[in-house]
Amino acid sequence: MANPARTKEVSASKQIDRMMAEPGDWRGTTYSRLRKLVKEANPGIVEDLKWKRPANPMRSPVYSHNGIICTGAILKNSVRLTFFKGASLNDPSRLFNFGLDSNTRRAIDVFEGEKINGRALKSLIRQAVEQNTKR
Repeated sequence: MANPARTKEVSASKQIDRMMAEPGDWRGTTYSRLRKLVKEANPGIVEDLKWKRPANPMRSPVYSHNGIICTGAILKNSVRLTFFKGASLNDPSRLFNFGLDSNTRRAIDVFEGEKINGRALKSLIRQAVEQNTKR
């Protein structure tokens, strides 16, 4: 018998694959790389889609492990990962570059041609998972 949660995740993954292909430029490739790093950071991370809105009819990719870790977005000029509890994460590599005034959320915007510090991103993901697990 099929696991309904697993079926939902596969369906979300396929929709996210389509979302990445849609721009047909560097943003899809960059999002793909970020997505891969998020999943590599912790194999227990679940990928889903949430929050369908008029401005975002496909919904937002959400990465969770005992709670939401981050969301992803392909924007007009960047690709963004938003960490719901980013303000409480240790970010010595200074990946966070958006929402720095927020008391809770922080985001990483990646622009065309920028390199992604995979080691630092995985560290942030692991910290977020650890925070969610301690709750």
